[in-house]
Amino acid sequence: MSFSQQNCEQLSEKIDWEKVDGLVPAIVQDFESSQVLMMGYMNPEALTKTLETKKVTFFSRSKQRLWTKGETSGNVLNLKNVSLDCDNDTLLVKVLPVGPTCHRGTTTCWDGDSQEESQMVWLSQLEKLLAERKNADPDSSYTASLYARGTKRISQKVGEEGLEVALAATSGDKPELVCESADLIYHLIVLLQDQGLSLSDVINKLKERHK
Repeated sequence: MSFSQQNCEQLSEKIDWEKVDGLVPAIVQDFESSQVLMMGYMNPEALTKTLETKKVTFFSRSKQRLWTKGETSGNVLNLKNVSLDCDNDTLLVKVLPVGPTCHRGTTTCWDGDSQEESQMVWLSQLEKLLAERKNADPDSSYTASLYARGTKRISQKVGEEGLEVALAATSGDKPELVCESADLIYHLIVLLQDQGLSLSDVINKLKERHK
């Protein structure tokens, strides 16, 4: 996403800085999974730097200075989009995180709480896990061994699982249909990763078709 100087100024001008005492709350959300990662505060300078560098930057209330997330840990938040709420006093910042977001080494600052994980968040995390297996030792997991066997074998597995799904549906065996569908989705994700693609590419195509 590209932000011009005019875009930066227009967004900043819309914020009611006086209402928020110069610090606007910024809720950070994973662009792909929609999982809420953290919340920080931005002043006008932090917002401008975020938009210009595409790296999320906050104003640290404890250090009283600008603070770019990941400046020491390397776990940066790459900006995808930023928008204002209806009252022009809260930002929603969508990002592609590099590494864990929380200083505790967890994905979000709410890990460990009793919040229930959404199904889409779980699916996104599964996709990331399968992507990490691409360069792993083939003896370490079935997924790694599947990548090692190449595109032809992965494609064959997708075809086999697709047939199993159809047979389960034809026979009316719903529990088996669920199991085979899970196998199909798993192997499809592996195939997409093998080809340098992701579920987001598929979802974007679906959106394109249903505008």
